[in-house]
Parts: sequence; structure tokens; C-alpha cells
Amino acid sequence: MTKTNASILFVFASITGLTGCLTPSRDTPPLQIWDDMKAQPKYKPQQQSPLFSDKRSSRRPPEGTVAVGQLNADDAAHWGVVTSQYVGRNPVPITKELLAHGQNKFNVYCAPCHSQIGDGKGIVGLRAGAAFQPASLIEPRVKQMNDGELYSVASEGRRTMMGYRNQTSDQDRWAIVAYLRALHRATSGSIDDVPDSLRAQLQ
Repeated sequence: MTKTNASILFVFASITGLTGCLTPSRDTPPLQIWDDMKAQPKYKPQQQSPLFSDKRSSRRPPEGTVAVGQLNADDAAHWGVVTSQYVGRNPVPITKELLAHGQNKFNVYCAPCHSQIGDGKGIVGLRAGAAFQPASLIEPRVKQMNDGELYSVASEGRRTMMGYRNQTSDQDRWAIVAYLRALHRATSGSIDDVPDSLRAQLQ
């Protein structure tokens, strides 16, 4: 073997060896030329720390700490309850855009059980049979609830209904309440609610 061939073979063997050290199929390579951020100066969950007397690296946040973007200073808007009383009226200004947003969220989260008109005859109830019958949201009992109570039910759930606080924002749920009030109005209206110019079009 010539000297040139020997050099080429040595280089090839070296490259092959280094490649083996970086094999991604191994959790802990025997030799790390580049750590690829595997070795980081951080604490892992439940790891001990010599910095504290109890040796715990996981510390409780200081009392009153609120994560960025999660401050809910307005109890009425966030919980629908003030001093143990349900909020009487929706604190969000009612606009055409809010009602459209509420209709969209109602159809996504509420209609499968309560139907798009809120009569409790959604596809889930129809298929579940007598074992699970969603409530009608347009019956007098529900119409008499305060806006805060409707919001609270949408947030926390009630009886067999799950809450949707984690799936929707505060704004989403107040929009749903506003749209539900529109459904209430649609099922409680009288001829006096129709403008004179449109009454002739009624069937």
C-alpha cells in the first residue's frame, strides 16, 4: 500500500468514526464532538439544587405573580360574578361583529348538543337517546337567567355539561351569551317588534 493510499484510508476511517459518534439513534453518544445543545446549563423537573436549603430546583412563584398576558383584573368580565352575585348584563358592547362572532362560536361549541336554534335537539342528543338530553336554551327558565349566569355555565359547565373556559376566551363566551340573547329575542318576539315597513312581508 502506497503512502497516499494509506493517508486516504486513514482520513476515511476517521470520518467514519466521527460519524458514528453522532449517530442520532443513540440517546447518549459515547463521544460527543459537538453537543448539539444536548448539554444545557438548566434544571430539569424535580432535579435537586444546592442553591436552596430544601434542595428543590422547582420553586413556587411569589404570591400574586401573574404570567404575562394572563392578568384578569376585571372580575365581572372574567368570572361573570361580582360579590357572589351573577353579573346582570353583558359587560361587552353589543355590536354586529360581536353577534357574528358569537354565532360562529355557538355553532362550534354549543350547537352539537343544543342545536343551532338552541332547542336542545342537536345531533349529540339525538344520537345519545334518553341517556343524555341537552337542555333547551330557549325555554323560559334559561331566558330568565342573568347574562353572568349564562356566561358562568358556558365557562364552568353545569351537571352533565362540561365547561369551555379552556377552549374559549372570555370574549368568545360573552359573544356566545350575546348571540344566545338574540336567539331568545327571535323566539319571544311579537308583531310589535317588526317595523311597519316589513310587516307586509310576514307570512
